[in-house]
Amino acid sequence: MDIKIIDVAAKAGVSPATVSRVLTQNAAVTPKTKDKVMRAIEQLGYHPNAAAKNLRSQRSMTICVIVPDINNAYFSEIIKGIENMAYANKYKVIICDAQNQKERELEYLNLLMDRTIDGAILIATQLNDEQIRQISDKGYHIGLVGRYIEHERIPCIYTDNVKFSREVIHHLVEQGHRRIVFLSGYAEAIDSYERLEGYLKALSEHQIPFRPEWIDNGNFDEPGGYEAMKRLFDKKIEFTAVYAANDEMALGVYKACAEYNIRIPEQLAVVGVDNNRISKYVTPSLTTVNQPKYAMGAILAEKLLDQMNGNVFSEKRVFKVDSELIIRQSSSSLTPTTTT
Repeated sequence: MDIKIIDVAAKAGVSPATVSRVLTQNAAVTPKTKDKVMRAIEQLGYHPNAAAKNLRSQRSMTICVIVPDINNAYFSEIIKGIENMAYANKYKVIICDAQNQKERELEYLNLLMDRTIDGAILIATQLNDEQIRQISDKGYHIGLVGRYIEHERIPCIYTDNVKFSREVIHHLVEQGHRRIVFLSGYAEAIDSYERLEGYLKALSEHQIPFRPEWIDNGNFDEPGGYEAMKRLFDKKIEFTAVYAANDEMALGVYKACAEYNIRIPEQLAVVGVDNNRISKYVTPSLTTVNQPKYAMGAILAEKLLDQMNGNVFSEKRVFKVDSELIIRQSSSSLTPTTTT
């Protein structure tokens, strides 16, 4: 038999509205009335409909995480940190793959508008600051991973892309490299711009003249890195090192080098970013920049949940976390043999 609120109300001798107030923990219900309702619920074996309860409270106890490309291993650790923090706070998480399209990000954010979700976390978003501010200004809860934005209601966590890019180039110069290629990501990504900025600053600091042909777009994925390297090889551009703006593109560099019989690191040094799990196991092992991905996800989720539950940010809303250059086999000292 399907027990309904009206059955519980009849059993307890109260109105259905009173049963509803008990289920939503309304303070207006007296302890005596609450006891009567709870006894009736237990005796009848009534199980409240979770969706209906959430509708009454206008909360879904769900947040969404919007990522630009679910195939990129970088996002998995961030999502794990978010999910574990959400689970500890009795929230569910849904993952939305924007497939590197702004339009999809905006479509997924409609879940906020119709209250299917209570909050959204954007990872490496392609939306501009004004688009994000407009959504937050309407009262919706948004958090950002990998991006900083000036807004009192938006928690942010990010790494200093310029700083660690300079460290990458300093390392390569110390190994004897002065002809260093940079592989950027997709055009709208703030990470790509900032890593390029760090690359250019480091070249200037080492008095290395900038050459536009040393920069190509690898689209932040393995096929993009592969195609970018093929273009560079086919143009016969001289370089001895490649700084790929993420590990996915660095793997594409490895694939292109294998096809062109270019030995890493003897003929070409390679450095990536993200310290994805596979970076330790490719041959030679990949020098890369480690970012505390799990912690970034967990901290941002905690701050967003605090805000959603009506708590003012207890300490701060913006976090800049440190990264670490992990030196492995792919960037050892330059030998007399160079790529041409």
